[in-house]
Amino acid sequence: MCNLIQLARSISSKRENLPFSVYSSNKEQCIANVPVIKPLLIFVLSGSKELGKNSEVTCKTGSFVFLSNSPKVDMRNIPDNQEYFAILLEFDYSDFEQFHNEYVSNCTHVNGKITKSMKKSLFQFIEWSALAPAESIHYRRKEMLQLIYMAGYTEISQLVQAPSLSHKVFEIISSNVASKWCVEDLASRLAMSESTLRRKLKAEGSSTQAIKSRARLGHGLHLIQTTMDQISSISERCGYQSQSRFTEQFKTLFGITPSELRKTRLNDFGEEMTAI
Repeated sequence: MCNLIQLARSISSKRENLPFSVYSSNKEQCIANVPVIKPLLIFVLSGSKELGKNSEVTCKTGSFVFLSNSPKVDMRNIPDNQEYFAILLEFDYSDFEQFHNEYVSNCTHVNGKITKSMKKSLFQFIEWSALAPAESIHYRRKEMLQLIYMAGYTEISQLVQAPSLSHKVFEIISSNVASKWCVEDLASRLAMSESTLRRKLKAEGSSTQAIKSRARLGHGLHLIQTTMDQISSISERCGYQSQSRFTEQFKTLFGITPSELRKTRLNDFGEEMTAI
């Protein structure tokens, strides 16, 4: 796994807007209510990940977990020896069309061991991401899905759930989280009236304001996990004029403050660990 870690760390440190993310920590992270808006594949290369309030799912070094799109999930990232290190790939709903299955809602996750073919494909995916055009990303994602399916994890063909209206609104807001996104703008993008949008979101137990907050904080969580940018800068990029307001809402949703989460990525000398 060391070669994969070194490659992912090297490429992610040089480029932005990659089709994968690197999450690492030197101390245990406990994060509640993490939004998973699109199907998410997580390869744990060092340490372990636990999902659910009671750690219902455990993903150890050398294994993966594929999460269905869901409003929230509790996570624990646990270092082993030197650090926790994981590679995350987000999928589109269209990537699953190759299985020709109807959407089902009873499959929330698939987890198992990373096979040699998966490891090789992931290495190629990361290596290729620094060179290939963004338009070809979906071919590599579909290849990864096929490899997991052929390895015997056929449940992934039924993993994706039909995106709800809340998911669609979340995606629109996520395209520019710093924007104010009034109800009129969102309704126009969805080709429906404001009253219809409010009514349908209410039926799903949500609202435009709640979704906007989760989208902004979710993006903030991602930036804190993947960059060493100043928290004040991150709060601004997420549409918050006040860092204290950002910190307050972040703590309320995720159960940890941005600065506390940032500290889990630092070693005893207050520096980010750069080698495994």
